[in-house]
Amino acid sequence: MSKDDHTAAPPPGWLPRLAGRFIVFDGPDGSGKTTQFNRFLALCRGGGLPVCEVREPGGTVIGERIRDILLHHEESTEPMALRCEMMLYMASRAQLVEQRIRPALARQELVLADRFVSSTLAYQGAAGGLPTDEIMNVAHAACGEVWPHLVVIFDVDEKAAAARMGRELDRMESKGAAFHRRVREGYLEQARADPERHLVIDASCCEEDVANALLAELERRV
Repeated sequence: MSKDDHTAAPPPGWLPRLAGRFIVFDGPDGSGKTTQFNRFLALCRGGGLPVCEVREPGGTVIGERIRDILLHHEESTEPMALRCEMMLYMASRAQLVEQRIRPALARQELVLADRFVSSTLAYQGAAGGLPTDEIMNVAHAACGEVWPHLVVIFDVDEKAAAARMGRELDRMESKGAAFHRRVREGYLEQARADPERHLVIDASCCEEDVANALLAELERRV
């Protein structure tokens, strides 16, 4: 199968129902989240659905500058405090909501985000140790009433995830196996706590099977 074969199939009939929705793709580093994000984005655009595509941290000029600090900061120079890390993610998020997400939802576009508050809860919360209520207080200040309709979590264990990241790792990706084990559990706990707003997809199988499972579950949800 060629790289673009998946865009040639007719788009599913339920796709227009996603207009005006805010959907987040999230999961541990190495879960294949971004691959599935790009596939689904192509499917939506191929079906004529207006999409606002955003990534975190980043997505705005200010957010991209924050991203560089967060992912490429030299720990040996000055260790970044965990609360500083969390609040930088939230600052990038606040700009993204104000500048791109809220206007897109007002235009009835599908907002498709690569990571959101769910990442902060998993990385700085479950893995880092910050209390959930502390993170959520800052999140509500940053995002206001703008909150995802659905968070899709691509689940894979830390060993499989590490094997997929055969490249130079950024600051967050290079943390140890125990850290990434806690990250995964943090995501699964979010899904257990609020199953209506979360969808867990087994990302341990091949790309095509993951994509098919995603579409089947989205159809069931919408």
